[in-house]
Amino acid sequence: MLNKPTDHIASLAKGLRVIECFGAETPRLTITEAASASGLDRATARRVLLTLHREGYADYDGKFFTLTPRILRLGMAALASLPLSQIVQPWLEQLSEQTGHSCSVALLDETEIVYIARAARKRVMSIGLMPGSRLPAVSTSLGRVLLAALPVGEARALVEASDLTPRTRFSVTDPEEILARIEQARAEGFAIIDQEIEIGLRSIAVPLIDGRGRVVAALNTGMAATAESAETLKDSCLPKLLKVQAGLRRVM
Repeated sequence: MLNKPTDHIASLAKGLRVIECFGAETPRLTITEAASASGLDRATARRVLLTLHREGYADYDGKFFTLTPRILRLGMAALASLPLSQIVQPWLEQLSEQTGHSCSVALLDETEIVYIARAARKRVMSIGLMPGSRLPAVSTSLGRVLLAALPVGEARALVEASDLTPRTRFSVTDPEEILARIEQARAEGFAIIDQEIEIGLRSIAVPLIDGRGRVVAALNTGMAATAESAETLKDSCLPKLLKVQAGLRRVM
């Protein structure tokens, strides 16, 4: 909240106004064009543009100014400050449209996963999943890739502390077999679950990795089980998941 006029940095405000003048329709601007679009006088627009050029945020060919990729640092910093759920939601919506299946992002909380974002299509589970919903990590594709990101000893301790009561006849309940599946996810970079959490439901998940290389969450897509092998998900869904994984890594 502004308390006095000196709390407002007029030169910064003017710089932001000039930056906002650049866009898809106006990727290059002269000093006169920038002044007109920003509502600033020509001398002020010139100083702002030359400052951006000197600081590496704009190129200048003697007539036109264009923003450089360095300007993305400002946007990336803003994105990084947003809650993870807000960052991933648009990506989930797009992925769900492309695949025709529900897509989710979850975090690991001890022996459970917690959904933080979801784009739902046709409902294939008897329970309605939503942000805040929890499921056992050992029985889900999201959980297995998140467990795979942990040190081996830590993952083993969580598996051994989990409730291994089978949810379906396909549920894996032997701790060593679960650990083997987790190790497979660690090696391959994805996990597939075939009707272990609920009859008729399959899913495939990949880890979400931030710019520092840390696994911060997991992304999956779930669909109804068919007569085809669950392994077909590697061809039909994995490339799309990996594309979203790569895109989110640039903004997290």
